[in-house]
Amino acid sequence: MVAQPSATPPSTRDADRTRAEILAVATREFADKGYDGARVDEIATKTSTTKRMLYYYFGNKEKLYIAVLEQAYAGIRALEQTLDVDHLDPAEAMRRLAELTFDHHEAHPDFIRLVTLENYHRADHIPRSSALSGRANPALDVLTRNLARGRAAGLFRKDVDPLDVHMMISAYCVFRTANRHTWNAIFQRDMLDPKRRKHYRTMLGDLILEYVTAR
Repeated sequence: MVAQPSATPPSTRDADRTRAEILAVATREFADKGYDGARVDEIATKTSTTKRMLYYYFGNKEKLYIAVLEQAYAGIRALEQTLDVDHLDPAEAMRRLAELTFDHHEAHPDFIRLVTLENYHRADHIPRSSALSGRANPALDVLTRNLARGRAAGLFRKDVDPLDVHMMISAYCVFRTANRHTWNAIFQRDMLDPKRRKHYRTMLGDLILEYVTAR
């Protein structure tokens, strides 16, 4: 009888579960209080581990913060890599690309806060991550291919930089989430009001297509 591969040892499963729990709690703490305001003691208290074990898994506070950033960016990167729009009409594909960022940023406000905080610190920590520093955005590859298809079909302008398009999409989606509260306080309009969601999602696609479409 051939022996079957053994299951993942409980110690490994426990380690993975504990690490994931620490990252989840740390994400909320850093997003709410920033790098300087978050406390390792509080993160450990809110998990089923100890401060000593937290340091065992991540080394120190800075490495924990970098791990949080890596996980936050990994979410949107994974979505970008799985999005298949090459079979769609270039204009519809462009809408889908914009909508992917719209949906992700709306569903992950902690990601927006972490990015805002990292910019506040002049991206001091991202260069220290081999997983983040210098890595090209998978969405740029998809944008580049789609712009080329649109140009070949005579639909899109020939002078559009895919990074500029990515910036426009990100700017819209980040602003809508990051400035929700101040916008509502000043203009009495909640940009995340479910009743306006379809309108804002469509508007983003319209704006991007207006920019890239050949005149």
